[in-house]
Amino acid sequence: MSLSPEARKTLAGITTATITTVLLKKGLRNIWMRGARPLRPGLPRLVGPAFTLRFVPAREDLATPESWSSPISTRTAIEAMPEGCIAVVDAMGITDAGIFGDILCARMMKRGVTALVTDGVVRDVEGVLGTNLPVWCDGYAAPPSVAGLTFVGWGEPIGCGGVAVFPNDIVVADQDGCVLIPQAMLEQVLNEGVEQERMEAWIVNEVNNGAVLPGLYPMNAETKARYAASKK
Repeated sequence: MSLSPEARKTLAGITTATITTVLLKKGLRNIWMRGARPLRPGLPRLVGPAFTLRFVPAREDLATPESWSSPISTRTAIEAMPEGCIAVVDAMGITDAGIFGDILCARMMKRGVTALVTDGVVRDVEGVLGTNLPVWCDGYAAPPSVAGLTFVGWGEPIGCGGVAVFPNDIVVADQDGCVLIPQAMLEQVLNEGVEQERMEAWIVNEVNNGAVLPGLYPMNAETKARYAASKK
């Protein structure tokens, strides 16, 4: 799935908090990926289709340094990542084995990957930061992935931070974390998210001007009328 430049630009102006509100109104409560926090403060809001990767618990005959040369490896998966994607990695919340280090992240940057998102951790943290690849994760650890995980594949549905992620679902990541937009709901988020941001900016302005919250947030009929008039 390609994400149009217009859609990317629009989503880059909608906070993850707003997206959770819009999708909550549609009945989706579980779209925020637990444990995926920005590795570096101040990262810009980023948007991209999900490229999924999956780990399972380590099994000693499979999780070996030799497995890094296997056709089914993180190295091979990275070479399949399309430009502009966000790599979303199911690491089962394991925090004592780093799934990617500086070399793999450097290669992702060369391939034009937008960001790495995982409920696990990275290793070689100074080197990872030096690659300038935007990363959302649950921290960092020295041991390699095979110390606690077995890589099993990519391009299939996964669970990341307790959220079901399907390939090419849309991921938006900012300082509040990472949220998922199902493909089928993208247009609704694009339309309603912009309006939600506009409305909340108006409410903040009202608060700054001394307005009280009851009747303002949420709006009563009178406030809705004033807000509607402000858009004319």
